[in-house]
Amino acid sequence: MRTTLTARHCEIPEELKERAETLVAKVAKAAHRPQRAEVVFDADHGQKVVELHLYLPRGQVKVATAEAADFQTALDSAVAKVRNQLDKVPRRPARRPSAT
Repeated sequence: MRTTLTARHCEIPEELKERAETLVAKVAKAAHRPQRAEVVFDADHGQKVVELHLYLPRGQVKVATAEAADFQTALDSAVAKVRNQLDKVPRRPARRPSAT
């Protein structure tokens, strides 16, 4: 899965980039066939904002936005929100073998 990290109006340290990629990879394991993810870091009037977009098949997109005093807290909150959205998606029932 391809992950894109974008920084608007700010600089992101390498450690935070690596943490974002690992957290997105963990969330993607809970999704059914994730295609790509986008993480946008934005510094907006003193607040740190993180947007997380997780693209799934059939045009589904799970989006979460979190705002906090620092990027790490906002990232954790956005990942938790996307995870919550994925937990609400009903799972397909297992296929039963045909009785012949």
